[in-house]
Amino acid sequence: MTSRGPEKRVRKAPAERRSEMVTAAARIGLVEGLECVTLRRVADELGVRPGLVGHYFPAADRLVAEAFTSATLAELDSLLPEPPADPGPAPAPAPGPGDAVRVLRRLFSLTSSADFDDVSRLWLNARHLARYRPVLREHVVEQDLLWCRRIERVVATGVAAGDFRCADPWASAVRIHVAIDGTSAYVNTGVGHRAAPIADMARTLAEAELGLASGELGPR
Repeated sequence: MTSRGPEKRVRKAPAERRSEMVTAAARIGLVEGLECVTLRRVADELGVRPGLVGHYFPAADRLVAEAFTSATLAELDSLLPEPPADPGPAPAPAPGPGDAVRVLRRLFSLTSSADFDDVSRLWLNARHLARYRPVLREHVVEQDLLWCRRIERVVATGVAAGDFRCADPWASAVRIHVAIDGTSAYVNTGVGHRAAPIADMARTLAEAELGLASGELGPR
């Protein structure tokens, strides 16, 4: 038999290694909370030395902030995808009547389900920690604005198609976002008497904002 020495560790490109660390930190933040995102915890997750993580993130607060953005942006992209920057030679067809309604109907269905609970907890966690961590606060504000801009785009599309009646899509988008965020803030305590009355609050507010009949954005 021939003996085999230790396998040679593959050196990864800096951008790949950094992205790997942020992804691991985002996973930890979603499951365990942002307080658990430390250089050592991420190093253990990846099987590397803490010093390597520290080389890319000398300040743990930067890693926490980027972990939050990575997790919440991935969720937002699944809920309200951004149109491709380059649609290619054949441009995407213009949205038609009912398209914006279907987008919001899907949004409220997903954000009110248990599948959204981990992200709701992450937002709640980040808003609390942002009081003490300026870098994280900047990322929270940036993601807030991104949510509002994406909702605004859907609302404006619906207004142009004649599906919605709304004088100020931006203001309505902000209020819809706040309603989603506000109801999800009870994810840790919203049981029993509190859960049922607020379950459809964001949806019904959106219907009122957009001039829709009650239940129009509900499940089909």
